[in-house]
Amino acid sequence: MIAMETPTKHKELISWVQDMEKMCRPDKVVWINGSLEEKKRLEDEACGTGELIKLDEKKLPGCFFHRSNPNDVARTESLTFICTKNKEDAGPTNNWMAPQEAYERAADIFGGAMKGRTMYVIPFSMGPVGSKLSKIGVEITDSIYVVLNMRIMTRIGDAVLKVLGENGSFTKCLHSKADLDIKKRLILHFPEDNTIWSVGSGYGGNALLGKKCLALRIASWLGKTEGWMAEHMLILGIDRPGKETKYITAAFPSACGKTNLAMMIPPEGYKAKGYRVWTVGDDISWLKIGSDGTLRAINPEAGYFGVIPGTNSKSNPNAVATIKKNTIFTNAALTPDNTVWWEGSDDPAPPKAIDWSGNEWHPGMVDDRGVSVKAAHPNSRFTAPASQCPCVSPKWEDPEGVPISAILFGGRRANVMPLVFETLSWNHGVFTASTVGSEKTAAQEGVVGEIRRDPMAMLPFCGYNMGDYFQHWINMGKKIPKLPKIFHVNWFRTDDHGKFMWPGFGDNMRVLDWILDRCEGKVDAIQTPVGFVPKASDINSEGLTLAPGTIEKLVSVNQAEWREEQKDQEKFFKTFGDRFPKELWDEYDGLKKRLG
Repeated sequence: MIAMETPTKHKELISWVQDMEKMCRPDKVVWINGSLEEKKRLEDEACGTGELIKLDEKKLPGCFFHRSNPNDVARTESLTFICTKNKEDAGPTNNWMAPQEAYERAADIFGGAMKGRTMYVIPFSMGPVGSKLSKIGVEITDSIYVVLNMRIMTRIGDAVLKVLGENGSFTKCLHSKADLDIKKRLILHFPEDNTIWSVGSGYGGNALLGKKCLALRIASWLGKTEGWMAEHMLILGIDRPGKETKYITAAFPSACGKTNLAMMIPPEGYKAKGYRVWTVGDDISWLKIGSDGTLRAINPEAGYFGVIPGTNSKSNPNAVATIKKNTIFTNAALTPDNTVWWEGSDDPAPPKAIDWSGNEWHPGMVDDRGVSVKAAHPNSRFTAPASQCPCVSPKWEDPEGVPISAILFGGRRANVMPLVFETLSWNHGVFTASTVGSEKTAAQEGVVGEIRRDPMAMLPFCGYNMGDYFQHWINMGKKIPKLPKIFHVNWFRTDDHGKFMWPGFGDNMRVLDWILDRCEGKVDAIQTPVGFVPKASDINSEGLTLAPGTIEKLVSVNQAEWREEQKDQEKFFKTFGDRFPKELWDEYDGLKKRLG
C-alpha cells in the first residue's frame, strides 16, 4: 500500500494517489520532497536516459538541454477543454466537454500509461508557501523533465505538505506523457472538481500543470467563486527619485513585449536620476483585496518559462543574465561545444549545430521549398529561477502581496490606439480591456491587419464563460475600496511608411512615469472621447531623436477610425449573448455618443 510510504497523513490525498496508481499502473511511486539530493539524482537519471543533456559546466553551470517530440512543441489549444456540467458555463471562447465524457476518454488513454515508468507525486505551492494568497496543488507525472521544471516554476516538496496538513484543499493534477501521440492528447480542466488531467504531451504549457492550467484556468474560476482575480499579467515595481516604490500590473497578448517590460531597464537619463524597475512577476498575477483596502498582487510562480528566440542583451539584458545558470533549455539548437544557440541571440551562428529536432544544421540551410531552416524552434523555451533575475523585486515573495496603483492593457496596433490613455472610470477600464486586440502579422494565420481580440490577454486562459468573467471584473470594482487606475498602452503605432513611431523597450519608462504621475494627481491630461491622453509636453522626450510632432501624433485620437473600431467591437461582444454585462454595453453606447 502507498500509505506506508507517504510523507503525509492527508487521507483524501493518499486515496487519490492510490486511485491514480491503479489506473496508470506505474512500476513504482516516488513522492517528491524538494531536496537538493533528490534534484541531483533526478538530473543524473534523466541524463542517463537522454531525456536531458548536461551542458558545459563552465559556460552554463547547472544547465540542461531538452528536446521534445516534433509534434509537441506548443500549447495545443484545440485539444484543451473546460469540462463543466453546463456548457454555457464554459462559454463561446472555450472548447467544452461534459465531465463524464472527459474523464472516460482520458481514462482510456491513462489506463496503463505508466507501465515501465515511475510515478512522481509533486506537492507544490502556487505563491509563497503558507501565504493566504497562495494555493496548493499536487501533480502526478511520469516525466522527470516535468518534475525538474516544476521545481523551478513552483515551490515543491515536504514544506508544502506541511502547510497542507491533514485536510487542506488542493488541486488534483494528473499528467502522463503516455505515447506522445497527438491523436491521444487531451488537456482537461474540471473547475467544479478542482481537477486537471493532461495526457499525451510533455510540452511545458500542457504538462507543467501549475502554469496556465492551475494559475489561470482553474484559479480564474476559484477567483470568481471566492472573490479575487487570477490574471495573465506581469507585475513590476518602479522606484522614482525621492518616492516610495509603486507597483503596476500589465496584460498584453503574445508578441507585445510583456517579458521585456517586466524586466525593463530605464534609459540612461532615468537611471542617472535614480529610477529603477523591479520584477515581481513576468506572466501571472493573483489579485486580492488587502486589509488596507488596496488591490494586492502576488506572482504565484517561482520561475520564468520564457521564449528564447530574440532574447539578447539589447532586447532583454536581465533575462540574458537570468539564464546563465541553473536553467533548462528546451528546443534550442545544441552547439559542438555543448552550449545552446538560438536565432536573435548575442552570439553569431555557429558553423554547425544540431537543430531543435535533432538534425545537423548549418547557417544558410533551406528546406525543399527554399525556406530558411531555423536552428531553434520559434517557441523554444528557457525555464529559470526567478531568484536569479538581477532585477527581481525584494518584495517578490512577500506573502501579503504588493499594492497595485495602476493596471495596464494593450495590444499591437498600427493605428487607432494612442500610445497611452487613462480610462474614464473602472467600468470604462473594464470595457477597454474587453476590447483589447492585436493586428495579425505576416507570421500568423489569417488576413494581415485583421484584429484578433484577446480581452485582458485571457482569451485562451479563462476557465469559464468570459461574459461572466467581465461581470466579475465589474463586481470587483464595487468591492475594492482603493481602486487602481486603468490605462491602455500601444507601443506599436506606425507612421505613413509603416515604421514604428515609438522606440519601445527601456523608453517605455517615459510612459510609465506619466502613468504614475496621473495616479498621484501630479499631472493634467486632455480628455478625449476614448479617455485621458497626455499633453505632448508631459511625455519626457529628453535624449530621444523623434521628428517634430511625433508625440502629438502618438497620442492623437482619430474619431473616424474609432467609429470603425466600434463596429468590430460590437460583433465581438455579441458572441457572448445574454452573458455579456449590461454595464459594458452602457460603456459601448457612451463611447458611441462621445464619438458623434
